[in-house]
Amino acid sequence: MKVIILSGGFGTRISEYTSIIPKPMIRIDGKPIIEHIMEIYSKYGHNDFYLALGYKSEVIKEYFYNYGILNSNFKINLENGKVTPYQKTQKAWEINLINTGINTMTGGRLKRLEKYIGNETFLLTYGDAVTDLNIEEVIKFHKSHGKMVTVTGVRPPARFGELTINDQNEVLEFKEKPNIREGWINGGFFVMEPEFLNYIEDDFSILEKEPLEKVAKNNQLLAFLHDGFWHCIDTKRDKDNLEEIIRANKKIW
Repeated sequence: MKVIILSGGFGTRISEYTSIIPKPMIRIDGKPIIEHIMEIYSKYGHNDFYLALGYKSEVIKEYFYNYGILNSNFKINLENGKVTPYQKTQKAWEINLINTGINTMTGGRLKRLEKYIGNETFLLTYGDAVTDLNIEEVIKFHKSHGKMVTVTGVRPPARFGELTINDQNEVLEFKEKPNIREGWINGGFFVMEPEFLNYIEDDFSILEKEPLEKVAKNNQLLAFLHDGFWHCIDTKRDKDNLEEIIRANKKIW
């Protein structure tokens, strides 16, 4: 399946870093968080990535364009300019870097990738959270219920989009960043059918607003509830907390 990673936002709540680099390029344990996210998918055999770029897209493009050099020792012949890495990356990834506009909203970024997605079920996430989620279990759950969208529900602090869920895991209501009522919030890591793109109007569509709200209203949105590890870097404090988890040898994603 294609893996879509929304990677173009301004990241204003963590401007200590995003004044220089885009949020997905903030380093955790020595490498960009977007690379950690890609490794989560790759662990389950999903290596076909589409990065929806926007703000400071050139930073992400340059990183992956020069990935082999940046992540290895190498020698360079100054006479002819030949560069030879001493080791090659073992990552069998195909990375599609697509500029989706500076001011495009989250839904609009996904809509701009419609021609690349085609008619296949696809995976979608944001470029700022890591988890020990079993991606294959989410896909299996999605296929079993036959609905249009599966969203992963997690239980972090009350700062994100809240899901109202019934006993059959049907999402009855989708609200972006309210006060938490029942404890489950939008953790990203979606599985979607291509028909969902019909719910997105244009560049100004916010994924977490009308598109997902309408899908929930039409009983086409179910939640895969994940009680395990999930951590988003929305602020500098979040980044520091995640680094502390790593220093304590508790990295579990």
